[in-house]
Amino acid sequence: MESIQIGIIGGSGLYNMPDLENKEEVPVRTPFGATSEPLITGVIAGVRVAFIARHGKGHRYLPTEVPYAANIFALKTLGVRHIISVSACGSLREDFAPGHVCIPDQLADFTRGERTRTFFGEGLVAHVGVADPFSPELSALLADAARAAGGTVHEGGTLVTVEGPRFSTRAESGMFRQMGFSVIGMTTAPEAFLAREAEIAYAVFSHITDYDVWHEEEEAVNAATVMETFGANLETAQRALVEAIPRIEAVRDEEWPVHNALANAIMTHRDRIPPHTIEKLRPIVGRYFAK
Repeated sequence: MESIQIGIIGGSGLYNMPDLENKEEVPVRTPFGATSEPLITGVIAGVRVAFIARHGKGHRYLPTEVPYAANIFALKTLGVRHIISVSACGSLREDFAPGHVCIPDQLADFTRGERTRTFFGEGLVAHVGVADPFSPELSALLADAARAAGGTVHEGGTLVTVEGPRFSTRAESGMFRQMGFSVIGMTTAPEAFLAREAEIAYAVFSHITDYDVWHEEEEAVNAATVMETFGANLETAQRALVEAIPRIEAVRDEEWPVHNALANAIMTHRDRIPPHTIEKLRPIVGRYFAK
C-alpha cells in the first residue's frame, strides 16, 4: 500500500464527511491487539488520509478501554507522520465557550486506569521527552485551518485528561480551574505520548461542548448536551479537516523535532535488546536498528 502520511483520530462522523472520496476499510494487525475499528482510508482534497474511530463504531469503548497503543501503531505502519486528533472537551475558562475550538499546547495526565502508556519494555528501555506534548508546528497549522473554516479558535492552554467515564464533581472542576487548566477531556493521554514515542507529530482540535460543572450560571455537563453541541460542531470539524489537510501535505517532507524523538531516547545497550522486541517494534524503532 502507498504510504499515508496523515492520520485522523475521532468519531465515525468524520469519515462519513462528504469530502472524503474513495473510502476503503483496511484492517491492520498490531502486536498491541486490535484497533478500535479497521482503519478507513480515503482521499480529501487530493490527499490520501487514514481515519480511526477512537471509541469504535457506535461508541462502544470507554475512555479507559480505547486501544490507544494499537491505534497509534497501526497508523505508524501505514507511514503516518502527522496525526490530527478531534475530540470533545469541557471548558474550564469563561472565555472558552461552548462551540469554540481550543488547540492546546500543554497536557496534564490525571488518568489512573489500566491504559497502555508506552510501546517500550520487554528488554528495550526508552525515555522520550514530552516537555511540549503537542507538535507546535502541526498545532499552528490546525489553528489556521480552524479559523479558515469559520471557527472561533483559542491557541494554547492546558488540556487535562481524566479517567472517566464519569464527569467531574464540582470540587474537582474547581480544583482544575485553580491549577490553571483550560479544557478537560478523557482521551488525549496516553494518545499524545504514544504518538511521540512513534515519532508522529500530534495535535488536537478540542471542540468545546460545555463548561464542565464549575459554572454557576450554566447547566452541569451531561452526555446529552455534549453530544448535541458536538453534533452542531461536526460541520465545522469537517470543514477544518478539509482546510488542514492540504496545509499538512504542503510540509509533509519537513523534518520536525518530533520526527526524531527517539534519536537520544533509547537507553538499553543494543547487544542486550532481545531480537524479538526489535522485530515487534520495527515500524517504530526499525530505522535505529538496521537488519
